[in-house]
Order: sequence, then structure tokens, then C-alpha cells
Amino acid sequence: MDLVALTEYLVKSVVKDPESVSVTLTEDEHVKIVTVLVAEDDMGTVIGRGGKVANAIRNVVQASAYINKLGHVRINIDAK
Repeated sequence: MDLVALTEYLVKSVVKDPESVSVTLTEDEHVKIVTVLVAEDDMGTVIGRGGKVANAIRNVVQASAYINKLGHVRINIDAK
């Protein structure tokens, strides 16, 4: 599965304003970096209490990358 599509699906499932979600993928030498931009009002929802939601999203995306042999993936979440 495409990492961008998977990440976008997961993030849009938890935010109040799914239209404001933007997901991009950049590749360095050894790491794929998925950057997630959400509305400032949705930052708390995406991060969750103690970072639980953000960690769950990271775990699912990293597991998908591992299963599909796509290498190491990092996810950065930021507000627009």
C-alpha cells in the first residue's frame, strides 16, 4: 500500500477538518520522511493524550513499510 495514501487515510479519520490535511513524502538516502500538515485546531486530536494517537499512526505506517520492504519511515506532524 502507498505510504502517503495510508497516512492520509489514518489522519483524515481522526480530524474534524479532513479537507485541511496534507501529506507529502520525501526520500533521503536511507529514510523516507512522511510529512503531515493539519489545521492548528486538529493538532491536539492528531497527537492525542500523551502522543498515543500519533504513535499509533506511526506504528501502523511503519509496519506497512516493513511488510512491503520499503525501508525505514519517519513521520513528522505539523500544523499549517
